[in-house]
Amino acid sequence: MTAALAVSSLAQPASAATVGGVIAWGKPDYDVTIPPPDALTGVTAVSAGSTTALALKGGAVLAWGANNWGANEIPAAATSGVSQIASGWGHELALKSGKVIAWGNNWYGQTTLPASVSSGVIAISASNMHSLALKQGGLVVSWGTRTDVPASAQSGVTAISAGGDHNLALKNGGVLAWGSNTYGQTTVPAGLSSGVTAVSAGFNHSLALKAGRVYAWGRDNFHQTEVPPEALSDVAGIDAGFNHNVAYKTNGDIVVWGSNFVGETAPLSCGPVFAVSAGDNDSFALKEDPAAPC
Repeated sequence: MTAALAVSSLAQPASAATVGGVIAWGKPDYDVTIPPPDALTGVTAVSAGSTTALALKGGAVLAWGANNWGANEIPAAATSGVSQIASGWGHELALKSGKVIAWGNNWYGQTTLPASVSSGVIAISASNMHSLALKQGGLVVSWGTRTDVPASAQSGVTAISAGGDHNLALKNGGVLAWGSNTYGQTTVPAGLSSGVTAVSAGFNHSLALKAGRVYAWGRDNFHQTEVPPEALSDVAGIDAGFNHNVAYKTNGDIVVWGSNFVGETAPLSCGPVFAVSAGDNDSFALKEDPAAPC
């Protein structure tokens, strides 16, 4: 499970890189943390799923890791012209010319797309068993195990993130949250009703970014909502994983916290990076030159 890459309007790292290669650390299963050669250059986005990772290169989707349910079998339509990617629990999404493309696991209808996502879509997010799309005008669409969308999220939304069984959205700079609240993951902290620039939903916890500072709430069994000092200022991007988080700062430094079962919060490389994605027990980032020494 993963949350989609957070949307942030803050500055890029000092390197100003927007194209690079994938670096990865954490869970070694299915070689998911060993990016293929094609993913070491020319990549503009990365998305970590439960057992599969996606990258976007020149408008084409790359996939590696487990091939359960055909998650690594890229449809012909996703080999060019793709603008966004999102990896879930063996189901994968791509956005092309306003249309959502889906493949892989369909146990819970994750790849049975609603007719409304065939045009006008501007953002996508995939979770374990459900997915979100954001349409022009700010309407959120949800499918899979969770299909409910509150009235407040049917217009004016500018960013979305699907969690384990909850969702986050941004509207007028404020955080909207709905779904399961077993651990307080949809109880938005005071002060996040304006000025927020990014959101990211983990399995049972949530993140928001405001004025370069990370806010976290929800389940804290692995300290995933205990924001470290390094993430209290100058943060440019965030992503919540299963039980851990990855962020990057305006200078490209990597910040990680939460569970560390298999090294998911122990980066094997350094910045500067310009994008991050947190998966199940693995972490990914984009670096202009993945081979550059620290």
